[in-house]
Amino acid sequence: MHKAAQEVHAPEASVWRALGDVSPLCLAVLPWGILCGSLGLQMGFSALQTQAMSLLVFAGAVQLSGTMMVGNAAGLPAVLGSTLVISARHLLYGAHFRQYITPLPLKWRLGLGFLLTDEMYALSTAHTSKQGRFSKHYALYTGAAFYVGWNLATLAGILAGSQLKALEAIGLDFAIAATFIALTVPSIKTRPVLLCALASGVSMLLFTYYHIPNALIIATGVGMVAGLMAESLPTRRAST
Repeated sequence: MHKAAQEVHAPEASVWRALGDVSPLCLAVLPWGILCGSLGLQMGFSALQTQAMSLLVFAGAVQLSGTMMVGNAAGLPAVLGSTLVISARHLLYGAHFRQYITPLPLKWRLGLGFLLTDEMYALSTAHTSKQGRFSKHYALYTGAAFYVGWNLATLAGILAGSQLKALEAIGLDFAIAATFIALTVPSIKTRPVLLCALASGVSMLLFTYYHIPNALIIATGVGMVAGLMAESLPTRRAST
């Protein structure tokens, strides 16, 4: 009886852990969301359209890029191409999550797919590794909490953008880099992952400095190659 009660209350008990884990990330992206909200107004979007971007698109980097491109009258192919490149990493996230969510009902697969972000993926992966099993409720709670936080940040940006001008000039976009650093550093636990992060980071800096086209895509490839080479080194040494 006691065991059954624990199983019934297990999903509810994970709410507080999920909220505690995701809260720092919600605070970290607050400046990012404010920037998205204010930028939408500056690019000619209405307050409703700007908020709808966060409600329906729910992708910070894509929203910033798409808002600026649409505001500058970029063509649809350019906007879609940029969105594809920026969001390509979600294909890897989805491929990894597939083993866990395939047995779930369609409503769960659609819901978790929509809420899948860098933050939700990182937290859920760490939770799965620590607990030894995937928790759909933990993934749902972290994803939903981040979704609410992101939209509240966007709303704050809309309200602030209507009163203050040129919010991007105060460096709010640094929240983007800070958030990804916070997500990446804890996952660097092996030499291949370390070399992958260093190679891609250094390559990105060099390619950007020399104005090389498609710097992000090339730097990503460099990092992947460096990680694969580092991972194969022990095998080669053992065979000699």
